[in-house]
Amino acid sequence: MKIALMDSGIGLLAATAAVRRLRPDADLVISCDPDGMPWGPRSPEGIRERALAVAEAAAAEDPDALIIACNTASVHALPAIRAALEPGIPVIGTVPAIKPAAAGGEPFAIWATPATTGSTYQRGLIREFADGVPVTEVPCHGLAEAVEHADEAAIDVAVAAAAALTPNGVRTVVLGCTHYELVAERIRTALRPGGGPLTFFGSAEAVAAQALRRAGLAPAPGADQVGGLTVLLSGRPGALPDVALAYAEGRLLRTVSTAH
Repeated sequence: MKIALMDSGIGLLAATAAVRRLRPDADLVISCDPDGMPWGPRSPEGIRERALAVAEAAAAEDPDALIIACNTASVHALPAIRAALEPGIPVIGTVPAIKPAAAGGEPFAIWATPATTGSTYQRGLIREFADGVPVTEVPCHGLAEAVEHADEAAIDVAVAAAAALTPNGVRTVVLGCTHYELVAERIRTALRPGGGPLTFFGSAEAVAAQALRRAGLAPAPGADQVGGLTVLLSGRPGALPDVALAYAEGRLLRTVSTAH
């Protein structure tokens, strides 16, 4: 069994680690785009072109399912990738967890990239799933880039700036970029320096579970065998980037096999 994940960079680590925890025995393929990142500043057409190439590189490894572990790519390229790969390979997109966050009816904040914050896409999700619930959209300037490079000082600055834009009474935060899940505890500390209740809604666990369902696989977290890891960098066989090891999710994926 094999599950593939794609993103421009290391934002896919959270979902990859979630798949590993649910099925330690599954072979994993991660397909990134160091030659074309970041995708955010590109035009929608440019994002589709890069994302489709990364998806097709992953598909060549014959996975049982493909996770688009990137909000930006899911917005702009999901239909194109599904048209190219389904029904042969199930494709799972990533969307901000606005629906479950809104279910309790309490105010919440959405931390997202500046390009996503206030976008027609995000506003549509808010209207559909959080109508009548107070929502604060928080643009996180530079946070995804800082996480991508494991720049500790830049992460602290970006998190502090976003925390300052988040209302004090908010107890629920949607992490609307896959990179942010890698620094969730640092975000928690910034928002609740003295402790206190705070609930995060990310996408990693949900997309991992959905990928297994679409692939016809049941969770087996107690499996003894550990699957291999194939890494593709802009379509080329490679190794897990050193920067990934700055995060617990990356360290979980140390075993790497050569792509073919």
